[in-house]
Amino acid sequence: MKSKDTSRRLFLKQALALSATAAIPSFWIPVKGHATPASPFVSPNDRVNIAFIGIGNRGGEIAKELYNTGLCNVVALCDVDMGAPHTQEVISMFPDVPRFQDFRKMFDKMADRIDAVTVGVPDHSHFPITIEVMSHGKHVYVEKPMARTFNEVELMMKAEKKFGVVTQMGNQGHSEANYFQFKAWQEAGIIKDVTAITAHMNNSRRWHGWDPGIRRFPAAEPIPDTLDWDTWLGVVKHHDYNHDFHLGQWRCWYDFGMGALGDWGAHILDTAHQFLNLGLPVEINPTYLKGHNKFFFPMSSTIVFKFPERGAMPPVDITWYDGLDNIPAVPDDYGISELDPNIPTVAGGKIQPAKLNPGKEIYTKTLTFKGGSHGSTLSIIPEEKAKEIEPLLPEVPQSTSNHYANFLLACQGKEQTRSPFSIAGPLSQVFCLGVLSQQLGEKLLFDRATKQITNNKLANQMLAGAPPRKGWEEYYKI
Repeated sequence: MKSKDTSRRLFLKQALALSATAAIPSFWIPVKGHATPASPFVSPNDRVNIAFIGIGNRGGEIAKELYNTGLCNVVALCDVDMGAPHTQEVISMFPDVPRFQDFRKMFDKMADRIDAVTVGVPDHSHFPITIEVMSHGKHVYVEKPMARTFNEVELMMKAEKKFGVVTQMGNQGHSEANYFQFKAWQEAGIIKDVTAITAHMNNSRRWHGWDPGIRRFPAAEPIPDTLDWDTWLGVVKHHDYNHDFHLGQWRCWYDFGMGALGDWGAHILDTAHQFLNLGLPVEINPTYLKGHNKFFFPMSSTIVFKFPERGAMPPVDITWYDGLDNIPAVPDDYGISELDPNIPTVAGGKIQPAKLNPGKEIYTKTLTFKGGSHGSTLSIIPEEKAKEIEPLLPEVPQSTSNHYANFLLACQGKEQTRSPFSIAGPLSQVFCLGVLSQQLGEKLLFDRATKQITNNKLANQMLAGAPPRKGWEEYYKI
């Protein structure tokens, strides 16, 4: 009799080889009123049966937001550390719901009872979990950034097309006021001829204050009794457990996270990237890296992304700034730097205001705009120019649904998601290229047609990332 691991490898191999319709496994038994192989959508009159993978900290906040829409039934909870304090709140909300530590075992036992899944886990685990979800024909909501490597994002976009499921990346501001305003202003010709964007996130990050002279990974510590460390590692090569890899600390390390750029870029640059049709850059240049080292992210970074002409749109340079002492200059008459009150908490903690809060300045041939992060709307500066343009501004529609309801309504076939992988993927790949330039400390030249780095053989190999750990290879064989 075959082992569970052998059966899973066979299932993935078969599922990934089939067409979108046939990819739903033959043992899939539809729940009354819910998705069937002929119709991937849940009945408009039924709640979506949802499983939460990652229920602590940010994952727990996503779970609560989705549940509060009233559009879903929670049918499974999954987290590698079901005994940890940060998972107990969501567990207490759903005491009778089945619980799992390994997402693969969850699907082995109850794939037929699930319509959709959330993935609120560390960046390095987004890819295998999301591929597993889609291979079962399930809809998926995954936190930003989509994945940790350029190739993982590429495969996720390919799987989205293959399996025909609803996808949503969790940059929740993409369903709020900034999305609708930017779209309306761009369509009305208010935002046009953009030549440069400055984007910045200068608030304190977890690794600020660490010694950038570290020459090795931190020493092994005892694995907490409640933690499934092997499943937490997922596709990444083995690392001994250390508390500085766990919880939010994973974001600090190249092996696990995407740093400040991957964390905040999707909240600051998402609308500009989509509505200016930026696609992928042709050059990525890390012009300033303070405390550069091979293990974790610099204390401060400045990265210049160059995007070519797109039809009638001129080339655009985006300059990204992060770090406590790496604050960009702003235009005269900039005014105050506001912090979007809708930025969510993480583990109950709100982001603290800074001298220059997370946001962007957009420069065109005739106008300058300033904006914040997440759902913050743009304003025209200086104020005199804003008053002059005001009569020309189009009416901006209200959002019909927040990001979480938008996903669930899309699962019911009532809406289309605003940040599907087809839109969020190229945005996430921009950040993957930026992180690669941070890690290597070198300018990279990128061919948009072939999706290859042309001036650095090592960097081009790193687009695919390190080989996956033994037992996780099948997720990459789409």
